[in-house]
Amino acid sequence: MAIVFLSLDRVLRVGQLVWPFSLAQLFDEPITDPVAVFLTILAIMLVAPLLVERLRLPGIIGLILAGVVVGPHGLGILERDSTIVLLGTVGLLFLMFLGGLETSLDDLKRNADKPIIFGLATFLVPMVLGTGMGLVLGYSFWASVLIASCFASHTLVALPVLNKLGIMRHPASTATLGATLITNVLALLVLAVVVRADEGDLTLGFWFFLIPSLIIYTFAVLWGVPKLGRWFFKKFGQDEGAEFTFVLAALFVVSYLASLIEIEPIVGAFLAGVAITQIIPRLSPLMNRVQFIGNTLFVPIFLISVGMLVDPLILVREPESLLIVTVIVLIELVSKFIAAWGTTRWFGWGFPSTMVMFGLSVAQAASTLAAITIAYDIGLVDEVVVNAIIMMILVSCVMSPWVVARWGPQLQRQPEPTNKTEAASGTDKPDEPVLGKRILVPVANPNTEDNLLQLAIILTKRVKGTLLPLHVLLDHKQPIVESSKTNQQRLLDTAENIAAAAAIPVETIGRLDDSIEWGILRSIQERNADLLICGWKGFSTYRENFFGSVIDTIVRSAPIPVLVSRFPQPIENTEDILFAITGRQANISQIKATLTIAQALAEELKAPLRVLQFVVNSPHDSQVRGLLEQAKVNLQSIRGNPVRRITEVLEPNSLLILIESTYRVGQPALGREPEAITRANWETNIIIANFPS
Repeated sequence: MAIVFLSLDRVLRVGQLVWPFSLAQLFDEPITDPVAVFLTILAIMLVAPLLVERLRLPGIIGLILAGVVVGPHGLGILERDSTIVLLGTVGLLFLMFLGGLETSLDDLKRNADKPIIFGLATFLVPMVLGTGMGLVLGYSFWASVLIASCFASHTLVALPVLNKLGIMRHPASTATLGATLITNVLALLVLAVVVRADEGDLTLGFWFFLIPSLIIYTFAVLWGVPKLGRWFFKKFGQDEGAEFTFVLAALFVVSYLASLIEIEPIVGAFLAGVAITQIIPRLSPLMNRVQFIGNTLFVPIFLISVGMLVDPLILVREPESLLIVTVIVLIELVSKFIAAWGTTRWFGWGFPSTMVMFGLSVAQAASTLAAITIAYDIGLVDEVVVNAIIMMILVSCVMSPWVVARWGPQLQRQPEPTNKTEAASGTDKPDEPVLGKRILVPVANPNTEDNLLQLAIILTKRVKGTLLPLHVLLDHKQPIVESSKTNQQRLLDTAENIAAAAAIPVETIGRLDDSIEWGILRSIQERNADLLICGWKGFSTYRENFFGSVIDTIVRSAPIPVLVSRFPQPIENTEDILFAITGRQANISQIKATLTIAQALAEELKAPLRVLQFVVNSPHDSQVRGLLEQAKVNLQSIRGNPVRRITEVLEPNSLLILIESTYRVGQPALGREPEAITRANWETNIIIANFPS
């Protein structure tokens, strides 16, 4: 069975289909030296966005227009050779991958109707109008269908604008991101059908191969990649380079496998992003590195390569093509707007949502280039249509980021919660304290430092706070040995690098004190910390029970909330979060604060949150239940021994959150229950929240 897969090399060389005369004749030869080529690209990436932004336009428009100027149909400074093709391909895949990373699978499950409805609308409306246009212009039925498929798909060119505005999680954005998968798959399916029909080979065998293969492939990616990723991060989680390489390998392996079942690699890249985002916290350093390398290097090169396809003099050389260009551009814009307007009217959303969805879905690049190149290769369309489609790509790619940048800030000023977690978090209420503005994290053990810092980063970045890594050296009334100073500096440097990779403010603290615990307690006061995160070995000795351990002194004396944490597994491997309320020792405000933390972790770790309430038939129980029902969480009320019942409901890769405290002599400050639960579930991650009395 011949594979209807258009290599991106053919796609990115579609610009060769235009007439030979161009502005490139002003230069004898394009730059060929590799260093000079890369230097030119970097100069464009630096200068073009800055110039365009001075005109109050999105920077990526400058990249596309710069590609037109320096490309083979402009000044001819750069040639679209194999290097540009390769880097542009990587940039295209990265663009779709970043879109998948911002698509929450849980959000899609809870709100599957919106991406499906908009995906079908923004596919079917352009297909109907585009097919009718093709027939009116005199093209055959199958040629008209294939031209229409060029309008039906879309490429997320304006994704960097969404990121910059901070509206990636808005319902209008998530609906369009989910619709991207639907439109690209359907458009490429139409491409395959048209080619088979033109060859007279549209048989049942084709359908029996493609549809089951697509279903199996999608399931294997969304289920298999997270499983493999959790195993890899557990095994090699301390190697940041290995983690980053694994993410890149997942992207390109999944993209390549898509081509083997007659699907465009961009669909595989999007699915890879959806799968990877389940195991990488959104605010983690690893996610920041992936987004940085994509948005800063590869995606700009792709945008430049799109501009290099355009021949701006086609309208001068072929005046008769002006009518076709105008009609094609208008049909594409009108059909995409109708789909966005109708969908938002159906959902009851405002006009800014309409324009953002229109702006995101109007841009054409990847699938459009694939379809029109195939159509030209098999003789369905002529060069006039090819150049008209390329002009449509230029117009749509320039318009897309401008529309999103124009209307996106209105969504930013009127945010809508994307899920129950955000709606119930309550972090934006002025009468509730926001924890995480200044988080103090003692670092002493390199084996546990990473998970504690990851936890702190998740909690502090969501409120734009500051991380305070601390290491205390004991004062033995004698000179400090050089090795201790070196170790302290190494731990603090590591913490600073991790925080810097996540793009959050950090203030490292190295101090000398007469005890570890009092060094921590004094730093809380001196640095105005509002939350303390410290590690825990999971048990207390008899001596520590009677005379007190470091943890006991800290939790009993700290003037701020303390999160005592134990992470035998990497925090990014969390698949389920269980918040257990085991007794009467926690008041309503403490439960509310801990619930907010649990919801924040559930959102960032893409893990479902369950709340387990142990009831003892007291007025306190009804108050707690009322709070939890108002928060609309997954609540289960049970009775019995907390240790046994919690052990029964814990799942593999769970994160357990408790609120515990005791001040009885002869017992650990955290109480007996956490130690008993930890002994029974030694490989389970646990966070114990303790609040000052």
